[in-house]
Order: sequence, then C-alpha cells, then structure tokens
Amino acid sequence: MQKPFHYGIDKLTVGICMDIANGVAKAILSPKAIEQVQQSKAYVEEIVASSQTVYGINTGFGSLCDTQISAADTRQLQHNLLQSHSVGVGNPIPTMVAKLMLITKVHALAQGFSGVSLATLERIIWHIEQDIIPVVPEKGSVGASGDLAPLSHLFLPLIGLGKVWVDGEQKETIEVFQANQLAPIALGPKEGLALINGTQFILSFAVAAVAKMHQALETADIIGAMSLEGLMGSARPFDPRLHQLRPFAGCIRVAERLSILLKDSEILQAHVNCERVQDPYSLRCMPQVHGASRHAWLHLKELTETELNSVTDNPIIFSADDTISGGNFHGQPLAIPLDYATVAAAELGNIADRRCYLMLEGRFGLPKLLIKEAGLNSGFMIPQYTAAALVTENKTLCFPASADSIPTSMGQEDHVSMGSISGRKLHQVLDNLAYIQAIELLYAAQALDFRRPLQSTPIIEACHQFVRSQVSFATSDRIFATDIENLHQLLINGSFLATANEAAFTNHIKFNENAQFSIY
Repeated sequence: MQKPFHYGIDKLTVGICMDIANGVAKAILSPKAIEQVQQSKAYVEEIVASSQTVYGINTGFGSLCDTQISAADTRQLQHNLLQSHSVGVGNPIPTMVAKLMLITKVHALAQGFSGVSLATLERIIWHIEQDIIPVVPEKGSVGASGDLAPLSHLFLPLIGLGKVWVDGEQKETIEVFQANQLAPIALGPKEGLALINGTQFILSFAVAAVAKMHQALETADIIGAMSLEGLMGSARPFDPRLHQLRPFAGCIRVAERLSILLKDSEILQAHVNCERVQDPYSLRCMPQVHGASRHAWLHLKELTETELNSVTDNPIIFSADDTISGGNFHGQPLAIPLDYATVAAAELGNIADRRCYLMLEGRFGLPKLLIKEAGLNSGFMIPQYTAAALVTENKTLCFPASADSIPTSMGQEDHVSMGSISGRKLHQVLDNLAYIQAIELLYAAQALDFRRPLQSTPIIEACHQFVRSQVSFATSDRIFATDIENLHQLLINGSFLATANEAAFTNHIKFNENAQFSIY
C-alpha cells in the first residue's frame, strides 16, 4: 500500500496534491507535525498573555494595523475577520480547486509557523476526507495580502457559516454539521488571519492548471503527429541532430516524441521521395512551438511546487519573542508565470488551428474540406470557424493580469498581484484549448482515413481506432457539434492519452515522459 503523505513534513508536488484531492493518496498529520502546530499555538498564547503588540494577534488588520485589540477581544476579532472579508462574487469555483485550497492550506499551516490550533487543522482535514467542500465565489481577490475574500469563504464553514458542496449540491453548513453531530469551531487568536492570509486560491488554480496543461501538451504532440500523417508531412525536421544544435529541453522532448510516434510509418515511407521540399510551419515547427509551451509549463510547475511547500500567511511566528510581519502572501511569484503559461497554452491552440486549416485546403492528396462530395456537402468547413473563434477568444485572454495593480486598504496594500485573475484566465484558455484540440483530432482522424490502405504507427493507429469507436468517418454532412463534444470528453477525461500510453506499453515503445516533464 502507498505510504501516506505527511502534511507539513513531506514535500508536496502537483501530482501528489492531485492524488490527495482525487482520493488516490492518503494525507495525515504525523506526530512531528502535531508537535510543530502545538508549539506554534503556544507561542501565540504567550504573546496574548504578554504586553507585546503583534500584527493580527492583538491589532486590527490592513490599514487598521495600529488599532489595539484587548486580550478579551482577540477571539472575537478572528470570528469577525472571516465574516467581514467574505465579499466574493460570481459563480462558485470548481469543487476540485476549492478542495485543493483546503489541502494546500493544511500543508502550509502544519509547518508550524502560523499559530493555529490542532483542532482547526483536524476540522479542515475532516472536510477534505468527507469531501464536504466549501462554496467559494470566483471573484474578489487581488492576489496580495493573501487571497482574502476566497479564503474567507473557504473557512466560513469552520465557524458554522456559509455553504458547502455535498454530493454535488449546495447546502447550508450548519445543516451539514447537525447531520454529522459537529459544532462550529471557536477560533483562537491569530487563527482567522492565518486561515485567510495566504496564496492558496492562486496556488490551487496553478496546481490544477499544471495538471490540465500537462495533459494538453501531451495531447498536442499526438494529435499533431496524426495531422502530419494525414497531410503526408515529413519527419525529417524532428531529427535529434538538428535539435542538438539548438538544445532547448522542451524542443528536444517534443522532437523525440514526434519521432517515436512516426517511426516506421507506412505513410511516411510512401512519400519519402516526393517533390515537396518542406512543410508549412505548423507541421515542421511543432518541436519549436510545442516545446516553447513546454518551457512555460515547466517554469510554472517549478514555481508552483516551491509555493506548495511554502508558508504564505502573515505574521510568521518563529517564537513568542520573534515574529515577522512580512509579505510572503504576495502573489506576484505565481502571477507572472501564470500569465506566461496562458500565452503558452493559447499558442498550442493557435498552431492547432493552422493544421486544421491545412487539412481543409484540398492539398497533399486530401479532398477539399475533407469530404468527397464538397459542394453538396459543406464537410468540415465550419468546425474550423469554431476553432478560429476559440483561438481569438484565447488571444483576448492573454493580456497579463499581473501587469496591473490597484491600491487597496487605504494605501497600506499599495501594490497587488492580481494573480487570482491570472489563474482563472489560464483555466479559461485551457478549457478553450481542449475544444480546439478536439476539432483538430476530428480533422486528423478524417484525413488519416484518406490514406488507406497505408498504415501509420502502432500508437497513432490505436488512437485513430479509439476515435473511430466514438466518432465515425463522415461521408456526408451531419451535426459535427456532437462529434466535437464526444472527442472533447475523450481528451478531458484522459482516455485518449491512456490509449496512446497503453499502445506504447503493449508494443514495447519507450514513449512515457522523462522525470523533468512529470507532474510528480
């Protein structure tokens, strides 16, 4: 049995985080983490009992940092904080992202620098394990001083307020507590601030995006290879000697994958001596374009994993006599790479649309609009319109949110990251990209059928057969939206990639990624 992950002790990766959220991995508080948490809590109690003034423990918040709070009111202060800062608006974020917020917050608090109680951590873990996830609105964070609004909504249930998701339905927290014979928690000094001060909203969108974009990158290479085969393109541009002359890791990786996907293809062999000198960029430059997007993904993954194992609330409690009020909650370290990754994801869709267009032109032996009786039939003309619309929508989402800042809290918080917007925009682009890739897959499968009886390689043929088990070859017009949706589901549920990897395993092909490009 897989060893459990230890909150606050072990190193958390994107893959492990997703496994915990999906119930594949178990996560617990070890005796060492419990000791860390209890010691930090004891430091806070010492501060309250002393005459020290420490931000957020016996002072107000933000621009009210100079306002003293009596020892008797420190607990009420934390309760008020969660209520007053719960100002989010808009639709609820995906349940998975909210669950990731809980997981990442527990891991940060369990490191023992935040002054929360063991009971509070155990209640958050109860929500994770019972899959009773708080309802969190998507808008309202400026990504500095922590993701205050969304984290406040995330932890309202601790004090019996707000709503939670139970089996896909929203329910009042207090009703769920009554059904489970639980009482709300009375927050101690510093606890409310520790809960809502941090980057877990930005971070959890980043975690989910790293996993989602990883799937899109793997998919892009496979569908791109299928399109190349349909267009009878050349594999020569993927020669490793070429890429060693410009040794970017992402480009080398993509060229390697494309070479594996196309090795010993009958289709390639059939036109090895053709008169075409070189292919259009969308085929020939896949290593450079897909590879550049991999670099952006890799950068985001590395910084996300740094943040996953960081403490980002404020103030930080080193001891009863040593506290620092700093800026670890500022979202800029993730905001910029999230914006960078947004451009990279959009580019995957941009080049995919160009390959779609190539397959419609009636060149390289393919019928115009990928259908034999064009004229009577519009064929595959219009799905490319949808791809074009999605590509342009993605371009409009590429403006970097991190380039903007609006002062808040009466000027005390005079520079903010807007990283929460960066994270949400990346997911919008990735969602659009999945549909663009579904359209390219629809086209590539149709194009490959026009190359029969020639066969491609085991992986490509397995993927083509899998597509054909869900979407048939088109001989006349039909409602292609249904086909697009069916293929979209194969992409987002991972079954298309699983088919490719299973074919590689069955045929003893070393196709799986190296450790550098893994989410684990």
